[in-house]
Amino acid sequence: MLKRVISVPVFALLAGLFLSISAQANLIVNGSFEDNAVNAGSWKAFNASAVNGWEGSRIEIWNGMSGVKAPDGKNHIELNADPYNGAIFSIFQNLATSAGQTYDVSFFYRARQNDTEAFSFSVANLALVLDNHTTSAWSKFEGSFVAGAATSVLTFSTLTNGTYGNFIDNVVVTARASVNEASSLVMLMIGLVGLVLVRRANRTN
Repeated sequence: MLKRVISVPVFALLAGLFLSISAQANLIVNGSFEDNAVNAGSWKAFNASAVNGWEGSRIEIWNGMSGVKAPDGKNHIELNADPYNGAIFSIFQNLATSAGQTYDVSFFYRARQNDTEAFSFSVANLALVLDNHTTSAWSKFEGSFVAGAATSVLTFSTLTNGTYGNFIDNVVVTARASVNEASSLVMLMIGLVGLVLVRRANRTN
């Protein structure tokens, strides 16, 4: 009888944990640019095809260069990569999304050379220009978008010419919890309470 009593809260606990974790999974691959090895205190430019998850122009990856520490992990990128051929630098990633679903997006950004640097960011119905960053500290962007199709393209593009400017790191996109997923959190709490009650009852027997 004890095994049957325990199975219900345990199942609810596991189900709640699985659903809540899956709702918070980052859809971005290699959002902190850690998959490429770069020596500490230096930088290296890669073709986008050599940077896991990303496509587009060349990507300059830094590892503590000039004393700038990444907000997440060891690496971050400079969007204005080397070499410069007169064209804008633009990198993007295709995300598997569900039409009508709301997603939360965040990333860190920082100016390299001066506070007039600017870049554009877009994904689905969200598009903006960021020109409010400084050279002294990282800023964090947080927003949301509603997917219009099964694939959403997240893009960063330079607006400042040359190879100097626009650090980016820790790009995160997560699906916002729906009503059903919120209900799963209630199941999780029920499961936890059930486990506590069963353990207390077991101790008194």
